[in-house]
Amino acid sequence: MYKKVLVIMVIFLQSIAVSAKDYKASFFHIKSDGTTLNTRSIQFAIDYINKNGGGRLVFYVGRYLTGSIHLKSNVTLQLEEGAVLLGSTNPFDYDRNGQTALIHARDVENVSITGKGMIDGQGRALANNSIAYANDGLIEDILKYDRTRESIRPMVIYFFNCVNVNIKDLILQNSACWLQTYERCKNMVIDHITVNNVAFWNSDGIDIVDCENVVITNNNIDAADDGICLKSHTEGFFCNNILIENNIVRTSANGIKLGTAGKGGFRNIKAINNTVYNTYRSAIALQSVDGGFLEDILIDGLKSINTGNVIFLRLGERIPGKKSTMNRIAIKNIEADVPLGKPDAGYDYEGPIEDMPRNISPIIIAGLPGQYIEDVTFTNFNISYPGAGSKFVAYVALDKLDSIPELAGGYPEFSKFKEIPAWGIYVRHAKNINFSNINLKAEKKDYRLPVVMDDVHVAHLKKITFEQIGQKQLLHTYKSTDIVVQ
Repeated sequence: MYKKVLVIMVIFLQSIAVSAKDYKASFFHIKSDGTTLNTRSIQFAIDYINKNGGGRLVFYVGRYLTGSIHLKSNVTLQLEEGAVLLGSTNPFDYDRNGQTALIHARDVENVSITGKGMIDGQGRALANNSIAYANDGLIEDILKYDRTRESIRPMVIYFFNCVNVNIKDLILQNSACWLQTYERCKNMVIDHITVNNVAFWNSDGIDIVDCENVVITNNNIDAADDGICLKSHTEGFFCNNILIENNIVRTSANGIKLGTAGKGGFRNIKAINNTVYNTYRSAIALQSVDGGFLEDILIDGLKSINTGNVIFLRLGERIPGKKSTMNRIAIKNIEADVPLGKPDAGYDYEGPIEDMPRNISPIIIAGLPGQYIEDVTFTNFNISYPGAGSKFVAYVALDKLDSIPELAGGYPEFSKFKEIPAWGIYVRHAKNINFSNINLKAEKKDYRLPVVMDDVHVAHLKKITFEQIGQKQLLHTYKSTDIVVQ
């Protein structure tokens, strides 16, 4: 039923674009020479179309340079094949409306950006210019080091509180920051887009913030930072009813992530038949660390190829006194391989080598003392690890599990725990955990056990197989109760 409703929404949004009246960009004297700054002309065209009942502003072959523009209700930007909307490299050509961006939309409905053309943010030059101006005192410098400064580096797209949004078929590339952020939007489709966002640090592929009824399908994403990232910035708001299906993601951070920012929460999220490859951190990261909730999540069908960590589930307390929850997580049909080397080696912006020395980390489910991750089911896993874990690299003895830090207030990444005394699966502070039909393989001898459970209560392990040279024991438990192995 859930997927049927989303399909109906896709058809509705596509029908809006089909029925729209077309206006050629040239009619508004918008120049395609790549050097004329068209900001005022494009904005005039958008305003005109909006006042005259809506329609499509169509860009044909050419390069259209612009600063910030603001979409209005019932207006589509249609980029035909060969059309390139170019972001200015001058930071003073950009507006800040909640966030700094090339294309803004705020409190509008029935807005689309479609076609087989391209939007190029020219992000590397723009980011360097933004930072140079900040260093010279010409732009307010809110953040103090060059790698971040998200507040002064423009995104390509920022939509806030919009209804009926359609982003389809485009090539989106080279943002100076996160590529596209949609905040508190409803009824949205992002389909068949190509993302190439590796021009600078902190360059996410798709960011969804406190949105409802969202379809993210058939996209190909290459990002320097998180590929598809769901966030919750505000208490009282949350991400709800979101389908992430049939996407291919490569990143030097996390492939598909819920959280870091999680002040409200996440509910009814489905990620189906996605592929993550050459990714530095986690293929799937589910994080509830800012006082919100994360519940009713389904991950079904994942190919994780050459990725540093397969799955990371994490409760935290980054805001003292703000307790987070994580409940009812089902993850199934996973095929994965974890490399011994750095999976994003050779990309322009690699993930930083950190939290060393440590051996290769396993799947991690990590709650907090007295604050449990609950009702998690893992089914049909086939994971190949490199093994080769050595006491001479790092070592945590099984009678020293209390030495592993809790890190409740820290930034949530699997590597922050450093050495984990399991090579396959590590579970800590969790209740009602079920593993079924799980195959784990270590290519080389590893001093660690396949599975370690610490402060876990009510867990069932059924049809668990493992391959590791010289290892006969599957599981070690500590401070745990009602652990059943079949």
